[in-house]
Amino acid sequence: MATEVLLASGVVSKVNGKILLSRQFVEMTRSRIEGLLTAFTKLITKDKQHTFIETDTVRYVYQALMDKLYCVLITTKTSNILEDLETLRLFVRVINEYTSSQTKGSSDEQAINENAFTLIFAFDEIVALGYRESVNMSQVRTFIEMDSHEERVFVAVRQTQEREAKQKMREKAKELSKLQKTQQNERLKAISGSMNMSMNSSINEAKVDTNVAERAPERVSVSSVRPKGTSKALKLGARSGQTMFSPTTEEQLVSELTQEDLQ
Repeated sequence: MATEVLLASGVVSKVNGKILLSRQFVEMTRSRIEGLLTAFTKLITKDKQHTFIETDTVRYVYQALMDKLYCVLITTKTSNILEDLETLRLFVRVINEYTSSQTKGSSDEQAINENAFTLIFAFDEIVALGYRESVNMSQVRTFIEMDSHEERVFVAVRQTQEREAKQKMREKAKELSKLQKTQQNERLKAISGSMNMSMNSSINEAKVDTNVAERAPERVSVSSVRPKGTSKALKLGARSGQTMFSPTTEEQLVSELTQEDLQ
């Protein structure tokens, strides 16, 4: 059974040894990878004339990248150094391919961070389970574009779903708004009708009170015009057999009788 040779890859800063990107190709813990890359930053300061450094357990194959960074491959000591260098050159081409267009307006570290996932996907196309795949830069670019196309399709579908959901929410909000306005109008109509009934009732009561008030003075005026004291006219309700005449009427009767006798 063949031995796995390529353990991990990484991008580190020349200035402070900061690890910007790392990808393991075999089962390794994060602390193990960080320890190996940190050890590399300490070893590189001692010897800058070679493209690889060996320790008791691993081999570091590295190349300067964008003046301020290093691209590093961590392999076993039994790996083929020539194949490791070829793999390293492909890694460097991939990194330049997806970061060179952004380094003009941003720092090298920022370009690496902004394209970290794309670079990791590309690394996985080059190395699988510790072994170099038989691919070139053109094939890697095609695979990444295919992944990008699938991602774009997924993003487009998700955005469409989000737009549809927002449209449904807006329609639902409009329906709720119309329902609230309808209910509000119905309440206002009910309140207005109740107020109109109350006002009509008050107006009717006021009219009744006004009619009663107008009729009362008429009764008072009729009674007030009646003459006070004893009436000289014929009084009704006198005793039977008695007819009461006023003094003026008796004198007129006597005068008429006297004239008749003279005739």
